[in-house]
Amino acid sequence: MEKQKNVQMVIIAILAVAILTMSIGFATFSQTLDINGDVTVAASSWNIQFDTTSYTEGAGSVTVASDKRTLSGTSMTYEVTLTKPGDFYEFTIDVNNKGTFDANLTGITMSELSAAQQKYLTYEIEYDGVTYKTTTTGLTISLPKTNGVKTVRVKVAYIQPDNSEDLPSTEVSLTLNASLTYKQA
Repeated sequence: MEKQKNVQMVIIAILAVAILTMSIGFATFSQTLDINGDVTVAASSWNIQFDTTSYTEGAGSVTVASDKRTLSGTSMTYEVTLTKPGDFYEFTIDVNNKGTFDANLTGITMSELSAAQQKYLTYEIEYDGVTYKTTTTGLTISLPKTNGVKTVRVKVAYIQPDNSEDLPSTEVSLTLNASLTYKQA
């Protein structure tokens, strides 16, 4: 029994020496690879706005006094009186993408005219050569980053109805709204 115990001790010692030798051998054949890098993240911006210097009233349009018109980077308001059929107010303005992301016009939301109002008034927006007279969604009209430009034309016109009885008998005041919705491309 003593002999078996001595044999086991010798085997354990040999295994310990073998493990130690393999550890040294493995350490000899190992290598570490390093990856180092410097990253700079550039500034980015979402900046779609009206070019206030591009505002132009259409030929033959009723003019709007400067105190009846407000134009900023993201908003245009006007106050106009159309006195007779044939009068209209029309202007064009450029939309600029000064940001660092490509954008898409995805929708145009417009005030709806009642059936009676449609007999003597039209309201339309032209964007990129296409005329819109009602709210339109599902658009994908590109406005490229860094100085992409599209021209918007807005026109409201007092028209002669087929039946003169459809003309308003009293002054009608309307607030017409339009919103252009852009999303990142």
